[in-house]
Amino acid sequence: MRLALICDDYLPNSTRVSAKMMHELACELLRQGHDPIVLCPNGGESKKVIPLCLDGITIYRFPNGRTKDTTKLKRAFNESLLSFNAWLFLSKEIKNKEIEGVIYYSPSIFFGPLVKKIKNIWHCKSYLILRDSFPQWLIDQGMIRSGGIVDKYFRYFERLNYNAADYIGVMSDKNKELFLAQYPHIANVNVLYNWTDAKDNSPQQNSDILKLHSLEEKIIFFYGGNIGHAQDMANLMRLAFGMRKHMNVHFLFIGQGDEVELVKKFIDEHRLDNCTYLPSISQDEYSALLRLVHVGLFSLARNHSVHNFPGKLLGYMANNLPILGSVNEGNDLMPIVSDAQAGYVHINGDDQQLLDSGVKLASDLQLRKKMGENGRSLLLSKFSVESAVDNIIRKLQ
Repeated sequence: MRLALICDDYLPNSTRVSAKMMHELACELLRQGHDPIVLCPNGGESKKVIPLCLDGITIYRFPNGRTKDTTKLKRAFNESLLSFNAWLFLSKEIKNKEIEGVIYYSPSIFFGPLVKKIKNIWHCKSYLILRDSFPQWLIDQGMIRSGGIVDKYFRYFERLNYNAADYIGVMSDKNKELFLAQYPHIANVNVLYNWTDAKDNSPQQNSDILKLHSLEEKIIFFYGGNIGHAQDMANLMRLAFGMRKHMNVHFLFIGQGDEVELVKKFIDEHRLDNCTYLPSISQDEYSALLRLVHVGLFSLARNHSVHNFPGKLLGYMANNLPILGSVNEGNDLMPIVSDAQAGYVHINGDDQQLLDSGVKLASDLQLRKKMGENGRSLLLSKFSVESAVDNIIRKLQ
């Protein structure tokens, strides 16, 4: 099948987990005999489309303003134009050769009109990979008012996004339950777990980050990825503060987002010499670094009404790292990790339990090793890219 993959972020110019996931999905589709093409914005890098081939995947990056690492207002404006600009610059390519199916990723919520146009031309099916409940999380964080004009604007495009999908894949059973409670009229909803390519045959690069920061002898508690409101980074900073007297432990935070300044300010104000923050690094160096650290950290804001499964956990599991983190109440990520004995997951706000688990992992090498192995087994059984492709293709055929 010739398949159009649509997303707002993609390799090689992104360090985000979602970009890596979509590329791994495209590569697995290609391996299984399909013909995937990728449509994504170029972030304002060029005023024309420049086709790119990466690992056998053809990528069409259309002109559009930045939707990442910019102000909230600019992001909203530029994302609102995604479908318009994609059609403006890629309609000829879309019409030129049959597209037999569409796979699109949310966030962003603004690709619905584009998907609808492709379906009208080629009479094909579409599959929405839904990884976030936007704008609901903005409301949960108190950033916009429920029922206000901004909420209504986003809700309009959210409906278009869902209506363009023949099938919607959510991250977990709990997310499916919550989604159907909010949208009972949408029938074709199924669980599509996050995925990774556990084989990862790419050349192994070395990372000098630990050496450069004199951390080679430390037990590294590592956080990599988005550093934003949805993560509630203050939660992990309190953990780092609580473990400041464990001189053999160091917290390493790498990424970008709205709460970077919070992280840096917390480190400075509390004079934490057990913490280092670094901006984003390349995917290759990130992969190399995962082979050197010891514990994988994550955090989800406690007031979220949706239940995310952070993609970063897949990288941790692929590299035999035990998982340590916090979730919102009712998130089924907790039993998934706990039942597999792949790490410790607590409710955000249970600071003492999180600290106790951190101390256990810091002091017990065999525990870290066993939980890391269990995480790898969990990954292979539930979160493989092969399984994700099989689930999607069954729906599109």
